[in-house]
Amino acid sequence: MTTAPVRVAVIPARGGSKRIPHKNIKPFCGRPMIAWSIQAAREADCFDRILVSTDDDAVAAVALAEGAEVPFRRPAELADDHTPTVPVIAHAVAWLRQQGVSVSEVCCLYATAPFVRAGDILAALEALRAGGGDYAFPVTTFAFPIQRALRLDPRQRVSMFEPAHANTRSQDLEEAFHDAGQFYWGRARAWLDGRAIFTPESVAVRLPRHRVQDIDTLEDWRRAEALFQVLQSEPDPS
Repeated sequence: MTTAPVRVAVIPARGGSKRIPHKNIKPFCGRPMIAWSIQAAREADCFDRILVSTDDDAVAAVALAEGAEVPFRRPAELADDHTPTVPVIAHAVAWLRQQGVSVSEVCCLYATAPFVRAGDILAALEALRAGGGDYAFPVTTFAFPIQRALRLDPRQRVSMFEPAHANTRSQDLEEAFHDAGQFYWGRARAWLDGRAIFTPESVAVRLPRHRVQDIDTLEDWRRAEALFQVLQSEPDPS
């Protein structure tokens, strides 16, 4: 292996997407979606290599045009709808090791994360180093107390998930967070060992809600483009 360990960004970007066809390279605000993630990785200026893990030639061509490496094709068994993130990144780390490359930290950066910022990537890297655990990643708060969540039955009748909090004031409830769905920093060994991400061995970096948007449907896509354009044209209030 090389004597100096490298720091790597791995962007998972398989070709199949049922709800939004070719989602990873579909134009988003004038550029292929994956281009925004590659740009953020380059602007962070902390990576020795930026790799795209894909099973798809069209995705590979776009990634190469945007300046990323596509040195291998992801095997089919790691490219279906149910493949978790950790094995995909572990595959990339193992491939690098097989090429004689020593890897230190690895950032899994999602291809559909146009709101990701270089500064957030760097902040999470520092959190990983300072925390001494396995992973670091961004989170944001739920917009409404999860303790007051409602359940609907087939007849659309209502019940509470936590009836004990039916009369608890919102400001008295514990604040809850969720994964921002943008990236995960992890130590190479954590990925290779298949260690879970959401454990006390991970440290979180908080993001404001206006910079977090899940994109799973065309409605999500339209909302994300509108919000992205606003954030691009106005100073960030955070």
